[in-house]
Amino acid sequence: MSDITINDLIQKANSVIKTENNSSITGSVGCALITDKGNIYTGFCIETESETSICAEQSAITQMLKMGESKIIKIVTTWKDEKGDFYIISPCGRCRQVIFDANKQNLNSDVILNINNTVKLSELLPHNNEYNKV
Repeated sequence: MSDITINDLIQKANSVIKTENNSSITGSVGCALITDKGNIYTGFCIETESETSICAEQSAITQMLKMGESKIIKIVTTWKDEKGDFYIISPCGRCRQVIFDANKQNLNSDVILNINNTVKLSELLPHNNEYNKV
């Protein structure tokens, strides 16, 4: 597999953020993921005034799926504030579910929460497959 470090993946996520646009659509969140085949896919959010936004993770996952891949090894999401500072952020609940839905094995994917803290998706999406008959 690739020699991509966590810092490399963070930089890839940061590099796709688009905050300066001539339209009302902005993209202050970026995402980068690496697959089991060593390929990196990126995406940025599409924030609209009409609340029909698309998350950066969904954008990156769309690119991955388009190329016939679905298994994520590591994923990171970053946000750029108004001052130009970058932060790592956790995927929202909807994106956590999309990561899982792309491939059930993604419960073992590493989600980067900060430079020194990576957790498995299963820790962020506990009890995902529990069904309790009543």
